[in-house]
Amino acid sequence: MWFKNLRVFCLTQPFDLSFEDLESQLADNAFIPCANYEKSRIGWVSPLGDATPELGEDQEPMLTHIVGDYIMLCAQKQERLLPASVVREATAEKVAEIEGRQARKVYRKEKREIQDNMYASLLPRAFTRSTRTYAYISRADNLLVVDAISAPKAEEFINLLRDSLGSFPVALPDSKRAPSDVMTRWLVDQKATDKFELHNECELFNPLDGSNLVRLKGQDLESDEIKTHLEAGKRAKQLSVMWGNVLSCSIMEDLSIKRLRFDDIKEESASFEEESPAQKFDQEFVLMTLELSGFFKSLFNAFGGLEDPKNKILPDNRNKESDRAS
Repeated sequence: MWFKNLRVFCLTQPFDLSFEDLESQLADNAFIPCANYEKSRIGWVSPLGDATPELGEDQEPMLTHIVGDYIMLCAQKQERLLPASVVREATAEKVAEIEGRQARKVYRKEKREIQDNMYASLLPRAFTRSTRTYAYISRADNLLVVDAISAPKAEEFINLLRDSLGSFPVALPDSKRAPSDVMTRWLVDQKATDKFELHNECELFNPLDGSNLVRLKGQDLESDEIKTHLEAGKRAKQLSVMWGNVLSCSIMEDLSIKRLRFDDIKEESASFEEESPAQKFDQEFVLMTLELSGFFKSLFNAFGGLEDPKNKILPDNRNKESDRAS
């Protein structure tokens, strides 16, 4: 279990819910497959997945996996795949059939009604696709860490958690020094701080024209080309780094992390003689969370520390209607 992209959120208060209460509240929103006329549905599943030990007939898999101060969760979303082009084609055929049979023109309002009816009739026959989003709560660091490449995906996870727990106040990390300023300084000095080392990729932007981007991959970040862009006033938007010879990643200007790799640690964990898939999951979970705990301390310190998260609580964007079914 190795995360690949990180969206990090600061807990605005200690997470002190007991294991039993957490399991009970998550169970109320356990995953249920889409009904025939539902476009999507999201709910909790066991983080262990296929590694879940065999259970008795009356037992349900646990919806949390706890090791020390770390609580792993997993949300599963199922969506019905009904392309708009399929609905448009079916609608056009129906409109043509009505116009030919009744010798009249079908106008916009009626056509919209036909399209809605076609959508409703086709939806139950659509294929479904399921995706999983993993995250863990770190009691020690007061963080929620979501393995998601996009902000909407992470917020969807948080909304499900809020549905389950009633409330879950978190805030985006707000560093005291702008990440773009710090990463630009690293490039100018050709040296990073806090156990970070420059790697081989960056993205630069023109502050006067945000659409003016330069993406450099597989290059020496100490090259004259980089210097020329910096002297022209460009600033760092994304920077790939190595941290402590343990992991590599790309730091984004909003402090999200992409393309996270644990190559050396994964090789080390592969040498362990685990007795079961569940034990292997435990080993990887422990290694990952412990290393990320140190990584986050270095990351936040490099950007001057964090402002009080209580001043920037993430708004509750849930709709009035349930987000678990749509």
